[in-house]
Amino acid sequence: MTSVNRVPDDQDEPALLRDQFRQLLRYRSLLAAGVVVGLLGGGYLALGGEETWTATGEVQVRSAIADPFAAGATADKGINIGSERQTAVSDTVGTLAAATLLKAGDDVTARTLLAGLQVTNPPNTLTLRFSYTGATPEQSRARAEALAGAYLTHRKARTEESIENMAGGYRAQLKPLEEKRDQLEEQAGFGAADDVTSARANLIVSISELSRKISELKALDTTPGYLNKKPVAPTTPTGAGLPLLLGLGGVVGLALGLLLSWVRLVFDPAVRSDRELVRSLGAPLLGTLPRERVAPDGLLAIGRGGSRLAEEYRAVAFRLAYDPSFAESRRLLVTAPRGDNAAAAAAAANLAAAFAEMGRDVLLVEADLRTPGLAGELTRADHGTRAPRWAEKDGDGDGGWPATSRVTVDVPGSGAFTLIPGATVDNVPRALTSPPVGRLVAEADHPGTVVIVLAPPVLSYADAVALVDRVTGVMIVCDPREVHRGDLERIREIISASGGSVLGALLHPSRRRLRHAGRSKSARRPGGGPPAPTAGPDTSGTTGDPTETLGLRALPLPASRR
Repeated sequence: MTSVNRVPDDQDEPALLRDQFRQLLRYRSLLAAGVVVGLLGGGYLALGGEETWTATGEVQVRSAIADPFAAGATADKGINIGSERQTAVSDTVGTLAAATLLKAGDDVTARTLLAGLQVTNPPNTLTLRFSYTGATPEQSRARAEALAGAYLTHRKARTEESIENMAGGYRAQLKPLEEKRDQLEEQAGFGAADDVTSARANLIVSISELSRKISELKALDTTPGYLNKKPVAPTTPTGAGLPLLLGLGGVVGLALGLLLSWVRLVFDPAVRSDRELVRSLGAPLLGTLPRERVAPDGLLAIGRGGSRLAEEYRAVAFRLAYDPSFAESRRLLVTAPRGDNAAAAAAAANLAAAFAEMGRDVLLVEADLRTPGLAGELTRADHGTRAPRWAEKDGDGDGGWPATSRVTVDVPGSGAFTLIPGATVDNVPRALTSPPVGRLVAEADHPGTVVIVLAPPVLSYADAVALVDRVTGVMIVCDPREVHRGDLERIREIISASGGSVLGALLHPSRRRLRHAGRSKSARRPGGGPPAPTAGPDTSGTTGDPTETLGLRALPLPASRR
């Protein structure tokens, strides 16, 4: 069988480009701000700027020629169109055009006049295109025509000046020859020799040649060119219209937004992607919790019909159950990097419900003794219907935490688990390292038993580190938009140095959006008060939702087998 070489995702350029594009889309506010700035700039240019008008005239350039109808005669002989274009925008042409306009009542300086002129040359032609942009249509037409006429006048004067200079040079050569000819004619009258006659004949030939050249120069056609297209007053203003400027502004604004997003991404210490999170934490990604459309009424999603969140918790529980490290110890420490621990508490409670749904005896220990509150979140559910074997034991130690209370929480249609609620104590480190806590964690040594410990944020307090030597498997619950890469690397180093290992990370949506959804739901509820209490638990073990995972639900036993 032929082996297939698979390119890793880290080296797959299309995947990397898609990943980078998704990272840029995280900063939607910057992208929107860039587009808004671009649209505002385009609208300002379209509506705030003055209207300008452009008139255009075309001049065909030609050189002086003796006989334009002779065979082989060409009008482009000796023309450098680039030099002619520079001449057309020269100060001399501007001065002539300004003088012409002054006679018509338009008092403008040559510098100001040339500022609105643009001369171009269409390819492979001897045509100069004069385009003048002015404040009014009539002004543009008059100034374009004056500039084109000034160029033709200047070029004709220059050609005539060249002809006059050449003719003057020929006359300067002709004058001494004529004087010498007159001297020879005086000598020829007294019976001059043959050499005198020959010299006189040569002089006559030279004089005739120079006279012919002077005659040819005077006969040249000095027409400098033709105004093929006379400038006319434009009917529409120059420049892009409002739709085009808005489109260009939007494109430029989007590019600006992408640039700002890229700069923000470069200097953002938060985790950029799932791949970077896995690399920084040194552990796999166990799952990503979906964002529900409405805020949940309680902490538990397991047992609530039609919940995508419950299915994700079940998938995470299955993945942990088949993880070799977790399957060997069956101990799980759930914590957050820093800040709010509500997402970690919800994950711990729902994973306990998911393992109970799988038929395991689950003990959930709330080791967050600084801000305990998990019992208050779970008391909305009915409990006490089915208790694991350790729920009947008496408390250990001196009657303090963790022996103060044990609550059996029942999840409708999923099973039950035991909760050891947290309590405020005087010495938190001593309580977490006490022998009763060790005996609770050791319950995981019994077959079919799972112990889940909820600890405070690992970077805020050292409580989680104090439990790592007993609960070696750690799951980090974090928001990918708020956790920093440095925090994940520090968590990995702390847990590894304490003798534990990170089993993976569970990502949850932003808590701010969930709170906003909760407020919206409370506003829609009549009276804005808390939800109405539900009826007693469904003792049949079903919730009526066809999408519920049937394989994880404990089926009721017949009455004869109870």
